[in-house]
Amino acid sequence: MTDLETSLIIARKLEAAGAHDPSLAMLEPLEIIRHVPAKRVIFRAMFRETRAVVRLSLRPDGGATAAEWDEMQRLWPHMAEGRFRIARPLHACPGHGVIIVEDVRGVPLLEHLRSLAPPARPPWLHAAADWLRASTAMSESWRPAAPEGWLRRAESAAEQQPFAQIAAHEAGILAEMQRLAARMDATQWRVAITHGDFHPNNLIAEGDRLTGIDTGGSHRLPIYKDMARFLMHLGRRRINLGGPRRFGVSRAGLDAFAAAFALAPVERELFLPFMLGFEALIRVESSVLPQSRIVRAEKMAQELLEDLRAL
Repeated sequence: MTDLETSLIIARKLEAAGAHDPSLAMLEPLEIIRHVPAKRVIFRAMFRETRAVVRLSLRPDGGATAAEWDEMQRLWPHMAEGRFRIARPLHACPGHGVIIVEDVRGVPLLEHLRSLAPPARPPWLHAAADWLRASTAMSESWRPAAPEGWLRRAESAAEQQPFAQIAAHEAGILAEMQRLAARMDATQWRVAITHGDFHPNNLIAEGDRLTGIDTGGSHRLPIYKDMARFLMHLGRRRINLGGPRRFGVSRAGLDAFAAAFALAPVERELFLPFMLGFEALIRVESSVLPQSRIVRAEKMAQELLEDLRAL
């Protein structure tokens, strides 16, 4: 789909929303960031003389936009200033799937990490872990561990793996996840209202400040899910973080999250490895990826499997 076609979709959606919310007349679209056909469009705009990013849902969302906006409003008083922030919520029209936030200055953390020499990278792992803890601290609680649904999703995703060499490792990873799940009987894991898609491109670095974007997750999930998402995103790309690996990811990263959340041994040696397995399986490699990415993914899966077996 061309940018022109996407722009026409945006115009039609905003015209309909503007009939119910006159404030949207002050929205001036500038640049399309991403278009997921039939799902959503994300674009830059000017809104009330402020550079903004707009997320526009293209289908009924069952109240998801309203829930995301409410979560942004809940977080903003706690993360409006200081080193760890979220993008400032500017306006929403939930009934028409519109959320407007400030356009954050800086560079995505993954890009920033790549610009640094490996020895300079680990402090940013601690910063990312501290950002996540700041966002979850006021909603954390404990619930009985419930790995069954995660196992089903991981098993379904593993069936879609197109690369035989990775699939062989993933079969072993799934078996190890099942073994770990059996050890979770009568245990409790920590849950919180989580980011939901916590990876280095959703943290923007400027100076020593990190600002989270694409926030608004409103589900209570195990806190280890976001940690695993972040670490696996780096692990798949084999980003050199200046030290050894464990479970296919940076040991320094594991240490950073363990410190930020004061993880108990059962959290670090059972729940987090289980979620690392989940994240390894749920992100299925595409057949259009370059061979170098496939080689890196295979190596990560092999390392993950070896360390899971050692638990």
